[in-house]
Amino acid sequence: MTLLDTLIRPDRYPRSSRYDPAWLLSLDMGPHPLWLLEDLAQNLDLRPGMKVLDLGSGKGATSVFLAREYGVQVVASDWWIGADEASAVFAEAGVSDRVAAVHAEAHALPFEQNTFDAIVSIDAFEYFGTADGYLPYLAQFLRPGGQLGIATPGMTREVRELGAIPPHIKELVGWEAIAWHTAEWWRFQWEITDLVTVTSARLQQDGWRDWLLWAEACADYRPDGRTSNQPVIDMLTTDGGEFLSFALITARKN
Repeated sequence: MTLLDTLIRPDRYPRSSRYDPAWLLSLDMGPHPLWLLEDLAQNLDLRPGMKVLDLGSGKGATSVFLAREYGVQVVASDWWIGADEASAVFAEAGVSDRVAAVHAEAHALPFEQNTFDAIVSIDAFEYFGTADGYLPYLAQFLRPGGQLGIATPGMTREVRELGAIPPHIKELVGWEAIAWHTAEWWRFQWEITDLVTVTSARLQQDGWRDWLLWAEACADYRPDGRTSNQPVIDMLTTDGGEFLSFALITARKN
């Protein structure tokens, strides 16, 4: 069995297991995006014909997944990846009629109010969504009753509570780990606004193991994979689930 084979896990991720691991690795920008999205989607009610914003869509794997698996119309918005590059991925995947690429910064989104039935963000929200004023900004783009769901690196305890970023985490990501929060931090951060009702807030079960498995596959598959992924492997191996996971949060707009 190769490391690519270990990325096919129909027992835990049946939808994601239908996708070619090599294709996913070619679009790699972080932890396995489809595992995160498939897990998160258990707490969302995504139905055919809905209009969904994939915020921080990267090279487009999650947008392809949303269109194919749930029959939704997707707007794939990213700041780091240009619309032309993402559109090429959507064309190759045969979903150009259901996915539109937009190049936009998360604080300057070019949409009208009440545009989307749902907004999802996979392994991106930590870069732009932790400020106190961001949820009120983002919620304006959701229709009443619209859904919001994020999967973002999370901690079992708040860094503030720990008093410092654990050394094995700080060595790799530095100060950025202060944006990695517990699920309950996110619940409070969102519900205190009275703009949304949080429908689920949880840490992904064994999220650090999924992340490690993906990092090991990236290290084996990509030409430069060992150089770029070994520090991630070392961090996760040292952590062993003591602090690291992913926070999966869903809510409905009031």
